[in-house]
Amino acid sequence: MTIPAPADFIHVIENALDPAWCAAVVARLGASRDLQPGRIGSGVFPDMKDSLDLTLLGKPEWDDVANTLNTAVIAGLRDYVRRWPHTLVAPLMLEVPDGAKRHRLTAERLQAMDDDALTPLLMHVFRPGVINLQRYTAGRGGYPYWHCELFPRDAHGETLHRHLLWTVYLNDGFAEGETEFLYQQRKIAPKTGSLLLAPAAFTHTHRGNRPQGGDKVIATSWVLFQRAEALFGAR
Repeated sequence: MTIPAPADFIHVIENALDPAWCAAVVARLGASRDLQPGRIGSGVFPDMKDSLDLTLLGKPEWDDVANTLNTAVIAGLRDYVRRWPHTLVAPLMLEVPDGAKRHRLTAERLQAMDDDALTPLLMHVFRPGVINLQRYTAGRGGYPYWHCELFPRDAHGETLHRHLLWTVYLNDGFAEGETEFLYQQRKIAPKTGSLLLAPAAFTHTHRGNRPQGGDKVIATSWVLFQRAEALFGAR
């Protein structure tokens, strides 16, 4: 495997979703009566995160939106792991079929897989997280607290299964409002339909800067590992 130039592992895919579709979701969210003050791990703290959120879990009327977002994320994940194959290869010692035999998955073998072979492998190892739609009010809203996506919140360790974070920017046309990564010294400017993927750990500590001149609307969630019992069976 040829090792690429030093990378920050932040991946942005433009036009991952159609801008007209994004605009329809923004309008639909604006008409929703289910928006709630944005929460972080332990509660509502507007000084750390000031937003109005809609969690799609348990809302079948939003399944079409969740399915479209997850389909785009799978496509983005394929692109991500081909670029950085150890996203998948390093954490697990996987074997994959090769005719009548099986062989150890390597970075080179992963990069050579077509979509039909790679997609079921990704779905075997990973699962989608709960999707949140979030609106940040111009001049006030934001997530200024530097944070990462891993923390030991519950006894089941669900939040520790997060491997990558993702954000889809559902609108633009405002100033600032970037997703800013601390150690990489990089700001991602929102662009309608763009998909951002990055590691969930402290190395990619980040914040959501306050939008100016217009509200910012995003969809966000995580790519999680399957739980151990799903990957390895009950023990």
